[in-house]
Amino acid sequence: MWQFSLYVLALAVASITHLVYRWRNPKCSGKLPPGSMGWPLLGETLQFFAPNRTWDIPPFVKERMTRYGSIFRTSFVGLPVIVSTDPDLNHMVFQQEGQLFQSWYPYSLRQIYGKQNASTLHGYLHKHLKNMMLNLFGHGSLKNMLSDIESVATRNIEMWVGQGTVELKDATADMVFGLTAKKLISYDLEKSSENLRENFDAFLEGLLSVPVAIPGTTYYKCLQGRKKVMRILKNMLEERKQKPSKVKVDFFDHVLEELKHANTILTEEIALDLMFVLLFTSFETAAMGLLVAIKLLTDNPRALKELTEEHEKILKERENLEAGLTWEEYKSMTFTFQIINETVRLANIVPAIFRKALTDIKIKDYTIPSGWVVMVSLPAVHLDPVNYKDPLDFNPWRWEGMGMKGASKNFMAFGGGQRFCVGADFARLQMAVFLHCLVTKYRWQPIKGGETLRTPGLQFPNGFHVKFFKKDYKMNQDPKSELANYPKQI
Repeated sequence: MWQFSLYVLALAVASITHLVYRWRNPKCSGKLPPGSMGWPLLGETLQFFAPNRTWDIPPFVKERMTRYGSIFRTSFVGLPVIVSTDPDLNHMVFQQEGQLFQSWYPYSLRQIYGKQNASTLHGYLHKHLKNMMLNLFGHGSLKNMLSDIESVATRNIEMWVGQGTVELKDATADMVFGLTAKKLISYDLEKSSENLRENFDAFLEGLLSVPVAIPGTTYYKCLQGRKKVMRILKNMLEERKQKPSKVKVDFFDHVLEELKHANTILTEEIALDLMFVLLFTSFETAAMGLLVAIKLLTDNPRALKELTEEHEKILKERENLEAGLTWEEYKSMTFTFQIINETVRLANIVPAIFRKALTDIKIKDYTIPSGWVVMVSLPAVHLDPVNYKDPLDFNPWRWEGMGMKGASKNFMAFGGGQRFCVGADFARLQMAVFLHCLVTKYRWQPIKGGETLRTPGLQFPNGFHVKFFKKDYKMNQDPKSELANYPKQI
């Protein structure tokens, strides 16, 4: 009997050893990139989700770049993954969408974004949704939004002046979300019985948390927030269907019009997931970008001085000082765009982009097997000293002569290729107009304490508290004396 038990034990050990060996040495028609697959099923999930409390490249990626190079393999939650910090591979991933790669996100993210969200759709359906989104984010629409964005920025900063101390993370998020939700679904917090904004609070953290849906976890809170938002959006959709508007006033109206077409490929599920993702992504980028920009400008008086001078010049050259911003004035904000580029480069608000290989792909000396996931690490590109001298320094002057900058091998803050963020220009516009209103009419003073940075991206968990003040000089006076005092004031 004991011999049989020993045989069974030996067989079990041999089977487990074989499974572990096969897990750690996956089949490949060529040479796999170096790396470790971690433990079976679990992989290196826990190491990947470890918090990063610096501006720098996440430790998980940085340590493996040092050990294995710019392309390496790993595994998250049982999925084999190739992590790319290589500009050539990243460029291929974005440019070969639908041919060698397709957009893909982990199951945990699909649960948050929605199974039918635009990020996971392909081919004609994705192209159709993208064209619909251009109704909101195209240049013509953005020009029409300019005065509204300026009014919202001025109104909010004026309110902050009266409040004394402002926790800037929540303040900027409320401001940008209010504008975005109005343009998308005509949502007004003051007139609504539901606080739609508060349900988005934990989303960014939830996207980069360990995907365990147990009450009390960040991921669980994120899923609960999604359920509440989707319920609100579905109720709004039903109300709109019963009382349709004769004139299109927001993006929801365009969606409803599309749903009426007999041959439409749009479904209510896709439409609701689309609205959810647009609400989240369009406000999160601009709100976090503004927060980081103000923090960086606070710590860099020289950059603040040059930014202020650029916007003071716009007002000096304006015939009517009471007039609002024009599109031509917005396009002339050269240094402002340099500030924005440098801010989003450092902030890395979207830390990773995922794709799936559609076939075996040869890249340099390696083969990426068909079906494997490729994770493009944006911080590794944006903070690479080969691409950017002193990459952790805030240096907007490094962007001189480069315009607003779309996507390139070394700059992918808004993605690239067919999946380049449709709302990128909307985010830039909000940031630029806000900075214009801020530096021409107001100054601010940070309140010490609570400025610790942590993952994901850059956040201020204990609050970045600021006091805002009106400037004490008129625009027709010489501002040099005021500007000279900025290092002391900020």
